[in-house]
Amino acid sequence: MKLNIITIGKPKLDYAKLAWNEYLNRLNKYHNVHVTNIPDKQNNAKTILEKAGNGYRVALVIDSNELNSLELAEFLDTRAQSGKPVNFLIGGPEGLPKEVINAADFSLSLSKLTLPHDMAMIILVEALYRASSIASGHPYHK
Repeated sequence: MKLNIITIGKPKLDYAKLAWNEYLNRLNKYHNVHVTNIPDKQNNAKTILEKAGNGYRVALVIDSNELNSLELAEFLDTRAQSGKPVNFLIGGPEGLPKEVINAADFSLSLSKLTLPHDMAMIILVEALYRASSIASGHPYHK
């Protein structure tokens, strides 16, 4: 399945860069993953939605649907059956513009906690990797 991760900015702290790259490499073993980093100065609904294209749009929003790892694995499996790419949209430190949230097919919360931007990006790719390993029967989840 094709996964697009569209973020405002990219990990800035050294530990975040290492973790981001580690889990992104692992995730690429299961999916065709493409990352688009939008510069902070282009953090607007039009740019984000253009980059998301016409695939299934998942907006990361604090106050929305929380999925556990098994549910996320099922979610990805269902999306894979549609044949459309899945676009995960990560806003900047202020979150996503309302127009992007309204245009999303699904809103996902990684936590009710407010997370630093770098951590949100890491948690997303780790969660996607974990869900993918569950679906393939890999023991990482245990």
